[in-house]
Amino acid sequence: MEEIKREIGGKMKDALAFFHSELRQIRTGRASTAILDGVTVDYYGTETPLNQVANLNVADATLLTAQPFDPSQLAAIEKAIIASGLGLNPSNDGKIIRIPLPALTEERRKELVRLAHDMAEKCRNSIRQARRDGNDRLKHMEREKEISQDEEQRGHDEMQKLHDKWIGEVNATLEAKEKDIPHL
Repeated sequence: MEEIKREIGGKMKDALAFFHSELRQIRTGRASTAILDGVTVDYYGTETPLNQVANLNVADATLLTAQPFDPSQLAAIEKAIIASGLGLNPSNDGKIIRIPLPALTEERRKELVRLAHDMAEKCRNSIRQARRDGNDRLKHMEREKEISQDEEQRGHDEMQKLHDKWIGEVNATLEAKEKDIPHL
């Protein structure tokens, strides 16, 4: 039964880790290269993450820069950033791409909060599914007489405690991200 608890706890932890990585791509009031993590560039016919074809830097609070390792890729990088759907409008001077981060409008802010809530709900669903899987395995073990009914019930209680712990983490993370997205 401890093995099931460890395995299910690991799945729940992985769901939260994925949620954290997804949230990093949501823009807050500060510039961060993590915003560009999901951007891929057509690099000689292969979709390659932007951070593997250019050196990314935070120039100031509202400006990112991308300096390609291969200057011939300037146009492809610029095109990929525009096509990413992040609402960014890069410009290049022949050597470096400057990516100004526009101020958030109230409408965009609400959209970002809504996106964060959707990501949180997907994470919660993954955690619920992990709990369901754990409970199903416990029921199966009880049916096969591998554990008693009392042990099964204790296992269900443990699954619920794990579930509550990780759901609380998701909610706390979401709340912190909402505070990071500036109000107008």
